[in-house]
Amino acid sequence: MSLLLRRIHLYLALFLAPWVLMYTVSTFVMNHRELFHGPPPVAPPRFAVERELVYPGEMPEGATPQQVALQLLATLDLDGAHAVARGSTAEKVVINRQHAIAPRRITYTASDKRVVIEKMVFAGPGFLERMHRRRGFQHDYWLDDLWAASVDLTIAALIVLAFSGIWMWWTLRTTRRLGALALGAGVALFSLFLAVM
Repeated sequence: MSLLLRRIHLYLALFLAPWVLMYTVSTFVMNHRELFHGPPPVAPPRFAVERELVYPGEMPEGATPQQVALQLLATLDLDGAHAVARGSTAEKVVINRQHAIAPRRITYTASDKRVVIEKMVFAGPGFLERMHRRRGFQHDYWLDDLWAASVDLTIAALIVLAFSGIWMWWTLRTTRRLGALALGAGVALFSLFLAVM
């Protein structure tokens, strides 16, 4: 049993390496925002115009902003997770197309069917924060569901990693004293934060 748990602990740690690295580095970036973004107020992300065009199709009569977004994204070959907002005027629809490396902002103006596609200028800290915050099964796209499922698997694997570590500590007599000190210190510090924050 002990050997099996050690192997599980080892291979889980190796499998989790990309996720753990991403979450630790992105948390460091968010914890030290001034170091990476400068003093507040933080400037909004920069966008560069990628292309402009006149939409070649017709929107259905009385289409909602979400319907407009779905039709536009499908036509532009940009279908995927997105959020929709009304623009500065009632006839404008702004689509924020999510993407890990290159998010896009697509603005559609109904009166002249003009479409402006802007791509976010890549910035390392912003990329890490987007990856850290990406979550959930709220989008109807299988890739996003797969990412959310991988996050769930990472959570479960980290729990297994923690308990297998406790098991290994307990079964190795030579580590019991120092291990008890490490575990006790961790629990005490965590409890202190819960009590005073």
